[in-house]
Amino acid sequence: MTRPSRRRARAAASVLFAAGFAVLPATTAPAYADTIRARQWGPEALHTAEAWRTTKGEGITVAVLDTGVDAQHPDLEGSVLPGHDLIGFGAARGDRAWARHGTAMAGIIAGHGHGPGDGDGVLGIAPDAEILPVRVILEGTDKARDKARKTRGTALAEGIRWAADHGADVINLSLGDDSKSAHPDAGEDAAVQYALAKGVSVVASAGNGGEKGDHISYPAAYPGVIAVTAVDRFGTRASFSTRRWYATVSAPGVDIVIADPDRRYYEGWGTSAAAAFVSGAVALVRAAHPDLTPAQIKQLLIDTARSRPEGGRSDAKGYGTVDPAAAIKAGARLKGADPKNATAGYRGTHFGPGPVAAPEESRSFGLLAPVAGGLGALLLLTAVALRRTRRTP
Repeated sequence: MTRPSRRRARAAASVLFAAGFAVLPATTAPAYADTIRARQWGPEALHTAEAWRTTKGEGITVAVLDTGVDAQHPDLEGSVLPGHDLIGFGAARGDRAWARHGTAMAGIIAGHGHGPGDGDGVLGIAPDAEILPVRVILEGTDKARDKARKTRGTALAEGIRWAADHGADVINLSLGDDSKSAHPDAGEDAAVQYALAKGVSVVASAGNGGEKGDHISYPAAYPGVIAVTAVDRFGTRASFSTRRWYATVSAPGVDIVIADPDRRYYEGWGTSAAAAFVSGAVALVRAAHPDLTPAQIKQLLIDTARSRPEGGRSDAKGYGTVDPAAAIKAGARLKGADPKNATAGYRGTHFGPGPVAAPEESRSFGLLAPVAGGLGALLLLTAVALRRTRRTP
């Protein structure tokens, strides 16, 4: 299959890196390539083949606010736009602590594979979408993390606004603060509402605190955000996935194959991955129905989710597992609206606390320290190396 021509660009930021996992060298051997693709159970679980009959996300830009994205990774090459670095220090290309988490999330969203017919490597949910990388956090293993803890700033809020102003259709936030001290931040809340009013859908991880008290996680809890919990391949809630009132839908988050800047592949877990799957799903819906507002798209995902919990909704799984194909079909019956409507984020009754009033100067200290893994800030996708297996005749 020949994919459409893509804009080839390098991320403009001095992107950082990610953690040090135990690794197994990747190889282009067909047996290994087949194993990588075969291990990707997420796309099949979300019925992407059916959705792809309509679109693969062409024309849609997904901003990945994370640790940076490796624009030269073969599974993403040609699909990564020039980005923005709001950290300004830390690891750079060639360092082990560089762009691992962000690259993994970008691959889940828009990986297009590589090699003959793009048959090797990771295939994302919206393989024809483009990635806009915005560096707002550091990897947990970055040597600059101690400095980052001492320089809490407004990177997340500024990153959301920057992405909304630079062509993003969807913003993926596979990050959050679910520590005991987590609290809403006026600047971040205002930034989310700014993006929603500009017609940009915002997707965030629900949190990885399911075994640590289920603390509220921000930005997932801000009104208007599509908050995503994690399930395994059997549709069962992942034990680590936070259970809270803001859960919108669930998506795969266990045993997820991820791409890495070191050109190896890993298998990991986390609501980070679940959010990335849903961002890809939203990209497909946006591509099919570009006139729909973020509120309409969120409602579509709710109305068409499958495997609904008893009673129609639960804090563990929201309204059920996202189904982009069903959402695309149902969206054909809707008429687009103006996203600038005042109810873009606070549409009707919302779950949890009401909106936080944002002061005129929304440049106060942000909620997240720009470091992954520090203070519970980033919902890290903990990973282990994939083992090479060979198929028998």
